[in-house]
Amino acid sequence: MPNYALAVDIGGTFTDVVLRDASGQTWVDKTLTTPESLDVGFFRAVDSILGKAAIKSDAVTDVVVHATTVVTNAVIERKGPLTALIVTEGFRDILTIKDEHRYEMFDPQIEFPEQLVSRDMTFGVPERVLATGEVMTPLDKAKAAALVDELKAKGVVSVAISFLNAYLNPANERAMREIVQERAPAMYVSISSDVAPQIREYPRTSTAVMNAYTAPITGPYLDALRDGLKKRGFANDPLIMLSNGGVIGIDIAKKFPVRMVESGPAAGALAAAYYAEVLGLDRLLSFDMGGTTAKACIIEDRHPLITGDFEVDRIYRFKSGSGLPILIPSVDMIEIGAGGGSIASVSNLGLLKVGPQSAGSTPGPVAYGRGGQNATVTDADLVLGYLSADNFLGGDMKLDLAGAEKQLAKLGEKLGTSTRDVAAGIYRVVGESMTAAARAHAVDRGIDYRGVPLFAFGGAGPVHACYVADLLESPMVIYPPLASVLSAFGTLVTPPRLDLSQGALSRLSALNWDDVDRVITKLVADASAGLASAGCKAADLTFQFGADLRYFGQQNEVTAWFDTDPRKKHDATWVRSVFEDGYEKLYSLRLPNVDVEIVSWRLVATGPLAARDSKAALQGSPAKPTGKRSARFNGRDVDTPVYARKALAKGQAVDGPAIIEERETTIIILPGWRAKVDATGCIMATKE
Repeated sequence: MPNYALAVDIGGTFTDVVLRDASGQTWVDKTLTTPESLDVGFFRAVDSILGKAAIKSDAVTDVVVHATTVVTNAVIERKGPLTALIVTEGFRDILTIKDEHRYEMFDPQIEFPEQLVSRDMTFGVPERVLATGEVMTPLDKAKAAALVDELKAKGVVSVAISFLNAYLNPANERAMREIVQERAPAMYVSISSDVAPQIREYPRTSTAVMNAYTAPITGPYLDALRDGLKKRGFANDPLIMLSNGGVIGIDIAKKFPVRMVESGPAAGALAAAYYAEVLGLDRLLSFDMGGTTAKACIIEDRHPLITGDFEVDRIYRFKSGSGLPILIPSVDMIEIGAGGGSIASVSNLGLLKVGPQSAGSTPGPVAYGRGGQNATVTDADLVLGYLSADNFLGGDMKLDLAGAEKQLAKLGEKLGTSTRDVAAGIYRVVGESMTAAARAHAVDRGIDYRGVPLFAFGGAGPVHACYVADLLESPMVIYPPLASVLSAFGTLVTPPRLDLSQGALSRLSALNWDDVDRVITKLVADASAGLASAGCKAADLTFQFGADLRYFGQQNEVTAWFDTDPRKKHDATWVRSVFEDGYEKLYSLRLPNVDVEIVSWRLVATGPLAARDSKAALQGSPAKPTGKRSARFNGRDVDTPVYARKALAKGQAVDGPAIIEERETTIIILPGWRAKVDATGCIMATKE
């Protein structure tokens, strides 16, 4: 029996599925996400792809891997359940005060994101752990119990617990969790010492809150997913894609949904890194635009950048500090609420605004004919002629062009412009938003984005990529095979991986190696247990050891990665040397007379990599256009040739303006650009 692997990526609008056999033959499909019951959409997609391949579920004996943007979408759109936060008495304002930084010191219009838990749902209880880890005041269990009863009466679904200095000693947090579980067993509970055991109260609390906010969404879904696969006869439990670009077993994912916040986008970035290797390109700018969000990620030396802290939902010109911080290792990318389903509206200033709210799949864009009443990016793309009303999803899903035109006309009346001009305005505004996000992401990291090829995928990404590349001064846009479902494909080419950290503040000159050995040994044990749930044997794991260090007296640290296990060397001089090499690379100086401080220890545990590429099917002779369609470019309506991507031949060139259609997405080649089909199956568009 052939060996099949299955990957499913649930987005805010569509659920993508990829099925691959051992020879590399691939089947793909795209179905509408069912937000009211995510497992329904998951299994609808699975049943559809099995039908296409004419196989049964017991033939899928390789992995079943799952990635999703549902956690991110819930945070961006604030669709989580009623969540409470319990803190040390006297610290109710932690989410309001944050870290007391103004990321734009002299901007009077500075904005901060709305917190997931409001101040009136934040409660303090008597307890106190000192900065040494000593418990000065044990938890007041009577007041804690009374508080839990109050939360039940308010209808709280989930609770986050974040006590002062709990990363050093979690005893009081664990005692509070026990009381919650005893008095409110149905309530979800997350404690910061489990979720993010690191220094800095605000980001640690923010991480715990996000975990609590999303757990009631992901927990029941993942349980239903596992049970449903088992009932249908699948051989293995699913693996879940995490934000760090690795996959993990379902039990770990359930406990820490915050680690999934960049699950789908991370899978896309891993796929971009895979194609960087295939194409021999050291640098790419990954551009992933789906139905709800758009993501940009820099691929450097054929690997995505990984960060130990991350911000979700930046709201102010994409600037660092304007989002919600989380202390979770993540593929380093920027994400904004700009996708095919993003809603267009008129701002208070009378200007056209796009996003961050999305129509999702229910009701979806007006063109979907499912009751949507708000004009979206997809509606604009349809009215501009970029999408086909009769050939969307290969004709399986007809689009309502008249309905989209009617809604855009209403928006045009408010703005004093025509229907097609307002559609073009939406196209430009969303393109400018994504470009600004990509610029901010690159500049924040000291990277010159100009001249870097743009790697475009996602359902809406290929429609908008040429315009974004123009604005970014990128000379090339790459459209990979399986572009619309590439995040799902990315889960098949990434190994099991778990990133862990533990705060352990200590000066290097006074380092206690017994404490170091204890911390690292626990990290290794936790990682081994976590990856065992992904089917990894201890002998197959590889470990990378690192630490966050800084010169004593500094506020921010630098992550240093070691070439061997620190437990084997017990050499503080070596640790300092590795840190100073990285510090000098960043800041061009060393401070040899200043002591070094370790802030936390880090571990990356990785399982074996399985090779699961896909075969590109290219025709032998150049294809002719299947027809022409009126599309708007630069303010003019142009009869534009339409090509079927599957009919294109290796080396075939297509001059813009042109429309290249796949079943699951559409590629728009703008005037002044020329596309050519590469031997890998990628379409490479260059500006002439």
